[in-house]
Amino acid sequence: MRIPSTVRSAALAAAVSLAGSALVFTGSVADQSSNQSSGRSEWVGSWSAGTSKAEATGFTATGLNNQSARYVVRPSVGGDKVRIRFSNVYGDRPIQIGAATVAKANTATPAQSDLDPASQRTLTFGGSPTAVMNKGAELLSDPVNLRVADLTTLVISVYYPTATGPTTWHASSTQENFFGPGDLTGATDGTPYITTRACCWTFLSGVDVQTDETDGAIVVLGDSIADGLLSTLNGNNRWPDQLAERLAADRRNDVPGVLNVGMAGNRLLHDSPDPILGAPNGIEQLGVNALARLNEDVFSQTRPSVVITHLGVNDIWMDNAGTDQVVAALKQLNAQLHERGIRSVGATITPFEGLSNPGGWTPEKEATRQAVNSWIRSNHEFDGMIDFDKAVRDPQAPSKLRADFDGGDHIHLNDAGYQAMANAVPLQLVR
Repeated sequence: MRIPSTVRSAALAAAVSLAGSALVFTGSVADQSSNQSSGRSEWVGSWSAGTSKAEATGFTATGLNNQSARYVVRPSVGGDKVRIRFSNVYGDRPIQIGAATVAKANTATPAQSDLDPASQRTLTFGGSPTAVMNKGAELLSDPVNLRVADLTTLVISVYYPTATGPTTWHASSTQENFFGPGDLTGATDGTPYITTRACCWTFLSGVDVQTDETDGAIVVLGDSIADGLLSTLNGNNRWPDQLAERLAADRRNDVPGVLNVGMAGNRLLHDSPDPILGAPNGIEQLGVNALARLNEDVFSQTRPSVVITHLGVNDIWMDNAGTDQVVAALKQLNAQLHERGIRSVGATITPFEGLSNPGGWTPEKEATRQAVNSWIRSNHEFDGMIDFDKAVRDPQAPSKLRADFDGGDHIHLNDAGYQAMANAVPLQLVR
């Protein structure tokens, strides 16, 4: 049975689909020296997903019970060992993990759910193949001896023997994941996973690798543009994925991890339960405001060295936020990153004229976007700046996306547009 996106009401579809233009990247370049590895093998974040609370109805509210989930991810950098991160931060009870495995994908078959049997490893937690993930807590697996190269797709299988209740999840995965009855963690092909969801990772929050060839991780704090909305399903064509490909191909320095915690619909100033687009109780999967996400999605990452903050467009088009409000929030993000010794890179907000959903583009909102971008380009608080606006705007109509980059809704991009964004990042700025 194939199930498309999980909880897409008309309002949700509008919110997710529209929630991705303003990318504001926070990463601090106070230290412009090139990063060199210490020569020691250390843990670093290689893949991540921002998480949110379950919706009030639907499968995320019900959760999983005597079911297995098979998640597909593509970590950015490789290493000699891996460990997996799980999150129950938004759960209402302890969650049992009955079994879990990790393996490389089987590249000889087209099925996303198939894995390479020779690479399959059992995950343990404190030496045990089972674990309890406490309410409101995270869970880190033991290290697994599994040599993976940069950009190697992994398949993570988890059995939830008892009712999980509401899930902690990432809603807009742009990647198929798979679910089936009973303990299917040992299955090497995906046939027993009878339900395919194109939407989400449940309870999974990160992958770390152990390597001596990287010096930290780049965290992308963004919205649906970082989430790659309207890019090719299962294609890994989000702009942070394509940035990771550029970094992996450039072997002049050690390769940093790229951790994409973009969350469709996320805003600087408002939380997901706030009324939005005709939904009086909000839409939980949009997440809490960006400042409230820092502890969970940025500071808890393994060796974060740079943050690219790409946020603000949703505040402008959804909430009609003013320039001063958006700038004040960006300044505060920047200050908190610097306080933690993390380099902060800002990025300009991309165009969205033509967005016609309720609360869409207006000349007044365009004036706010331009004013925020002017501040991002001219201020000296960030350690660096990425001009995404310049990279993807129509030269003849700068308030619009280039037609060949437009994903179709006039705010999100297609694969080529996301590639242009990745190409606009100066690599020396984020190393």
